Amino acid sequence: MYYESVLETIGNTPLIKLSRIGNEFPFTVFGKVEAFNPGQSAKDRIALYMVEQAEKSGKLKPGGTIIEATSGNTGYSLAMVSALKGYHCVLTVTSKASPEKLALLRSLGADVVICPGDAEPEDPGSYYSRAEQLAREIPNSFYLGQNFNLDNIQAHYHTTGPEIWRQTEGRITHYVCCAGTGGTLSGTARYLKEQNPNIRIIGVDAYGSVLKRYWETGLFDKEEIYPYKIEGLGKTIIPNNVDFDLIDDFVKVTDRHSANRVRQLARQEGLLLGYSAGAAMQAVFKIRRQLRPSDVVVVLFSDHGSRYLGKVYNDEWMKQQGFMREEDEWQSPYSHTIRKIYRTYRMKYKRYLRQTRQSLRI
Repeated sequence: MYYESVLETIGNTPLIKLSRIGNEFPFTVFGKVEAFNPGQSAKDRIALYMVEQAEKSGKLKPGGTIIEATSGNTGYSLAMVSALKGYHCVLTVTSKASPEKLALLRSLGADVVICPGDAEPEDPGSYYSRAEQLAREIPNSFYLGQNFNLDNIQAHYHTTGPEIWRQTEGRITHYVCCAGTGGTLSGTARYLKEQNPNIRIIGVDAYGSVLKRYWETGLFDKEEIYPYKIEGLGKTIIPNNVDFDLIDDFVKVTDRHSANRVRQLARQEGLLLGYSAGAAMQAVFKIRRQLRPSDVVVVLFSDHGSRYLGKVYNDEWMKQQGFMREEDEWQSPYSHTIRKIYRTYRMKYKRYLRQTRQSLRI
């Protein structure tokens, strides 16, 4: 058996049981590891699907230019698809993108335009505005617009959702996924909810993003917006591809906890994953007390860790951010037991002090 091109290898990524990092959980946790895609991320799915839909509709013509605003992974996938299909690819990227990601984009022939990471969406310098401007200026171009193009959702509805349902044999009870453009979260969730409406959909958001507050109130709150480090998670706009009605709970996670969790996944599970995978795993830890032994949790790990070697896997970068404080504790396989013993003796000591004070008053 062989494939006509690398594009035929997209999808059907493995579901891997997380038996070490989750050894303290009474429930079962699986990672849906999208790093096994040829472009090493879940964005391969939407890049191929959206381009082919644009071709079918006539919006994308032979020899044209594909334009997209991207945090990096969609850009790489689009550059790969463009190289095979003969399109020119122009990508606008925020300054938060790691050097590894930028090098990967350029390696496949994409033109990269770097924009300020803290620019508001309506700012002419933002990576959204620049992509729209370039689409107006470049003849025979097509702006994919992954945040608002509903083919983003459809890509995961037709692929990721059915794969997870089949791989868990319909036993999945919780789907945990980072919220960014919304396609991976919402498309998969829509399919799973159609199979079993009782499946709980857990969206993961960053501090500094507006999505969780919008889900709670229906209001766009600019006060929620401030810079954060995690790439591919959260938004400063409300994308059309986030179907808020499908989400049962939203969990916010910090840059520091997410960075340490992804390092823990590497050292305990042997999985070198991207920064947002740590965010998704941290969300599982935050909701663990809500779960039952019979629950089956699937966590979407969206990309590969090779794109973050200069960041979360770099000790110096971690120290500069002040993220290393809990690292030694989290590396220890006995840390949970030690914390439990500490809490037990602390409670006993407090009880002893109370009893002593009471006896002295008598």
